[in-house]
Amino acid sequence: MKSLYIILSLLLFSTVVSHAQEKFLTKQGSVSFFSSAPVEDIKADNNQVLSIINTSNGTIAIAILMKSFMFEKSLMQEHFNENYVESDKYPKATFKGEVLNFDTLNQIEQEVTITGNITIHGVTKTLKTLAKISKTTDVISIQGSFTVKVADFNIEIPSLVVNNIAETIEVRFALDHKPYKK
Repeated sequence: MKSLYIILSLLLFSTVVSHAQEKFLTKQGSVSFFSSAPVEDIKADNNQVLSIINTSNGTIAIAILMKSFMFEKSLMQEHFNENYVESDKYPKATFKGEVLNFDTLNQIEQEVTITGNITIHGVTKTLKTLAKISKTTDVISIQGSFTVKVADFNIEIPSLVVNNIAETIEVRFALDHKPYKK
């Protein structure tokens, strides 16, 4: 009878551990964007990106606080938050989607397709991009880039500064997820 309790305890423990290992999380992912325009280039970095991956089905969710983007010039940061993305009204950007063929990934870095919905400035659009991913028992790393058109997200650029900001912005991301522990 004692051995039955031990076996049941081990089974329960292994089930709990396996469910905890289904989710990988990062609170310090990085996202940056770059705008190249005739008057000046604009670059911003955000190293406080929250992302979670469910390894049982390959779904991924990302949340980015817009006020956490850091610019070289404080005036650029102020204009970004107040005039363009309106961070008080739309405090975060999100992505919800999936890594296709997630179950076939391993430790060797592979190129994958990620598809889902991205929401910026209150507007949601479908996004499909390629990324590089590697998966071990300790870390799931994803790196990639994509472009967005400012107009697609109803971000208005005043005619006075239209030559300062590109119509299309390159976005880069790097996310190192670790097993989620409650």
